[in-house]
Amino acid sequence: MRLLKTIRSLTTFLLVLALFVLFIFPFALILINSFKTRLKVVSDPLSLPAEFNFDNYASAIRKMDFFHALGNSLLVTVVSVALIILTAAMLAYYLVRWKSKFSSGVLMALVASMIVPFQSLMIPFVTIYGELGLLNSKWMLCFYYAGFGIPLATFMYHGFIKGIPKDLELAAFVDGATRIQVFVRVVFPILAPITTTLAILDVLWIWNDFLLPSLVLLSDANRTLPLSTFYFFGKYTSNYSEAMAALVLSIIPIILFYLAMQRHIIKGVMDGAVK
Repeated sequence: MRLLKTIRSLTTFLLVLALFVLFIFPFALILINSFKTRLKVVSDPLSLPAEFNFDNYASAIRKMDFFHALGNSLLVTVVSVALIILTAAMLAYYLVRWKSKFSSGVLMALVASMIVPFQSLMIPFVTIYGELGLLNSKWMLCFYYAGFGIPLATFMYHGFIKGIPKDLELAAFVDGATRIQVFVRVVFPILAPITTTLAILDVLWIWNDFLLPSLVLLSDANRTLPLSTFYFFGKYTSNYSEAMAALVLSIIPIILFYLAMQRHIIKGVMDGAVK
């Protein structure tokens, strides 16, 4: 019996170790190649660097205009996530508390929109908004992210708000609060766990997204970090060593954010499961 338990524990450990190596391998490959020369990256990508040379990082920061691209990514991510959170929370509150055929139809339309793949919308999206002159703007990109992110956020808020007792709102009304005050001071604070979860998931999505910014942001001045990283891959040549350094620089802010918020996302998922 003890032997069987030991074999089972060893098998579990080896499986977890294999999964860890599988997930960490791409990141380790990027990191070790960011210190090599371009020739060494191409000829021997799996070897460790002979020395830790930071010239690739200095060159990457200069060529990709790192701090300008970092500012663009921060602007787009913060504004987009704020739009998604505020709009979806208010819309879900309306759909839950004002039951009608119209609210049911809106909810069904939002759910149906989530199954449409973005790739099928790319050509009409670029054609229509291009003719209207609504491309090449960071603010319009925030608006597009809000449009694509609101359906899922509304759906998740909708399920959470249904579990909030109406008595809490009625007590606030008795105290003289308006409908907006009830939402801001009573309902929205209760939504903190699901709001944190949605904010983290949306930040990870928007910060790392390449496809939508590549369709919308046409000028170099508006480039976000993923677009700036693509600068190192040309039609006839690619500077892999500097590209690896640029990827590491792009990854560091979002990893720090995730590590700082990791406890909150686990708590948010657990609270949502209990609800």
